[in-house]
Order: sequence, then structure tokens, then C-alpha cells
Amino acid sequence: MKSVPLKAYPRSLTRRGQVRQLRANGRVPAVIYGRQTEPQNLEVNAREIGDLISHSVSENLLVDLSVENDARAKRLALVQEIQHHPIDGKVLHVDFHEISETERVIVQVPVETVGEAAGVKNSGGVLEHVLFKLKVRCLPKDLPEQLVIDVTALEIGKSIHIGEVKAPAGVEILGDRKIPVVSVAQPRAEEEVAPTEVKAAGDVEMTKEKKEEGEEGEAPAVKAGEKTPAKGEAKVPEKGEKKAETKPEAKPAAEKKK
Repeated sequence: MKSVPLKAYPRSLTRRGQVRQLRANGRVPAVIYGRQTEPQNLEVNAREIGDLISHSVSENLLVDLSVENDARAKRLALVQEIQHHPIDGKVLHVDFHEISETERVIVQVPVETVGEAAGVKNSGGVLEHVLFKLKVRCLPKDLPEQLVIDVTALEIGKSIHIGEVKAPAGVEILGDRKIPVVSVAQPRAEEEVAPTEVKAAGDVEMTKEKKEEGEEGEAPAVKAGEKTPAKGEAKVPEKGEKKAETKPEAKPAAEKKK
């Protein structure tokens, strides 16, 4: 991965309203972290950082950051995190991590596959991505944009594990070597759909409970202080409350003479 130049500016606006105004003016708030210095608030041009991301295979960007009014000419930094707007995808915030050219870094690198798996082509299997990113350790100059795995020879029931992924020169892939990265699974059997029962003539299907008077869709009104019983529960009289008594039916006059 080659480093790309990027211009940044010191930022003093940190409150929520100020940051919104910053974005409205075409700037993106950012922060740069490093071992040797304290975190510093920055801002970058929204169009410039957007172009860098759109022309990159992944969001693992290596930049030569030149900060205005900074005594250092350039600061080598890795884009550590990018926050996007959930709807339009615009960049909302960027975290940079300052690094050294001679210091190895640990980065999550995306995994891509090439070729059509034999188990998919010949037997109708399903190619499954178990891991979409792998953790690697290397010098900044050796950092790959992505790791490519050829799945052409992969049959049904077979997997390619972390230990089988070929790493580029100077790159060490970290993690349990036995964990699968991609695999080909058996084709999923279609579930049998039970035939719909036909209701006999005269049958009535009860789908709605009787509504009390009031607006459609509204819950029935509850008197003040009265607790509404949960669905399926009987109302239990509170302490001191008498149950409603049911009067016996009047007996016919003929029965009274007996």
C-alpha cells in the first residue's frame, strides 16, 4: 500500500452545534492519535477524504498527513476508523493513528474470493464467507489493501482455514490457524409447504375480539384508578372488594306450593 498525501487543519470547534456547522461548510472533523503526542483535533476537506475512500479498495488508508502550522512537514498515519452517515453514507468523522515507517502495525484487512468453487459449480453447493476480515501484522509499506483467496478447487464440505491463506511478502496473518475463512456447504433443501386447509361451509373463523364502543383501533377506556387485567387473565377483586353476587332464578309458582 502506498501512502497518499492529505491536507489537514487544526480544529478548535468541538461542540455538537459547532461540528454540524463545520460539516455544513464542507469540512469533516477528525482526530489523530499517536504514542509520542497527545490526541489532536483536526479537520479535513470532505471532498478530498471522500475521493480517497472511493478510489481505495478498502478503508485501510495510509496517508502522509500535513497539518497546517505544524512544525513537522508530514506525519505518516493510518486511517483507523471512519464514521458514515447511516442514510446517505457521507463521512462524518475520521480517526487517524500516527505510525512509524519502521514499526510494524496490526490491522484488519478485508478478504476477497476469486473463481467459482467446484462444489458450487458442479454440485449446487453454497459458498459461505465465515470471516470477512483477517488480522495481519507488517510494516506500513507492506500493508495489503485486501487478501485474495482462490476458491476454484473448493468442493462441498471443504473449507479454507486461516493457516491455508497465502500471505503477501512481509505480512504475517494472525489468529487461530484452524478457523475456517470460507467454505462450501451442502445445498439447502427446499422446505415442503403444507397445503392450506379449506374451511367447510358454515364454519366461522374468529379472528378479532369484540370491540367496546370508542374509536377504531383504540384500547377500551379504563376508569380512573381501575387496573386493566392482562390479556388472558381474570380480574381478581382487590382486598375489601366484594364479588358481584348472582341472584337465583325465581321459581315457578307451582313449585312453591310443594
